[in-house]
Amino acid sequence: MALRLLYITNIPEVARIAEKNGVERIMVDMEYIGKSDRQGGMDTVQLHHSFDDIRNIKNSLTSSELIVRINPIHAQTGDYPSSKEEIDRTVDNGADIIMLPYFKTVDEVRFFIDAVGGRAKTLLLFETKESAELCDEIIGLDGIDEVHIGLNDMSLSYGMNFMFELLPCGTADRLCGKFRQKGIPYGFGGIAALGLGMVPAEMIIKEHYRLGSTGAILSRSFCNTDNFDSYDAIAKVFEDGLRDIRALEAECQKMLDSGNIDYFENNRRETYAAINKVAEILRKKKQQS
Repeated sequence: MALRLLYITNIPEVARIAEKNGVERIMVDMEYIGKSDRQGGMDTVQLHHSFDDIRNIKNSLTSSELIVRINPIHAQTGDYPSSKEEIDRTVDNGADIIMLPYFKTVDEVRFFIDAVGGRAKTLLLFETKESAELCDEIIGLDGIDEVHIGLNDMSLSYGMNFMFELLPCGTADRLCGKFRQKGIPYGFGGIAALGLGMVPAEMIIKEHYRLGSTGAILSRSFCNTDNFDSYDAIAKVFEDGLRDIRALEAECQKMLDSGNIDYFENNRRETYAAINKVAEILRKKKQQS
């Protein structure tokens, strides 16, 4: 089964390009509360899309699902609505799936599930140390449709210097095992185009298959639309990039079906070595700054 890929955009033309090339999910990203403080200085996407964007993207799609990442659970902030009102307006504007980020307690998740009330699918974004440690209790709640491990924030929560360190340290394996045992679909992190990324995307994709992941985010480095001056150029990136990713996935699936464990174990060792090398470089750079 191919990974369900997700791309973040509030541009209808780009959403249609992604959908046409087989991206099953488009995300409108409403999260902004606390994000810049957590990820300040990191090369990560920090957006603040609007309720109008939800409706506009929904109207532009014909087959892909619309995911909306809301803010962490919060009270009303100035003119911005409380979590309950934010969820209500997100549903009213057409979200198929609502993603809850940066939760730390079981009560936050319970509130989220109750507030959605079955009007959309629920997706939990595990990205704190606290959520990882409470995993068993959290996924024991009814009403969770899907989960995703957010590598950026969770690695920061654990005091790491590189998001993919969650793989060699065993945290990703442990959490994926719990999700799998519970029967909840899960994914983790993001992927670039093949050959790109501080750790090559092909290594990470093979790890997705080894861990039984069902979904991944196409990272900004896969297609940063700010770098292109035409939709034709963007379409070419999606066409070529998705073709290459799906071809590698077909190879991974063939290896799974044939029981070729060595294929994935060899990649795991090479991937861990590459991750540890990058992490060490980043650690030294941090110490020198």
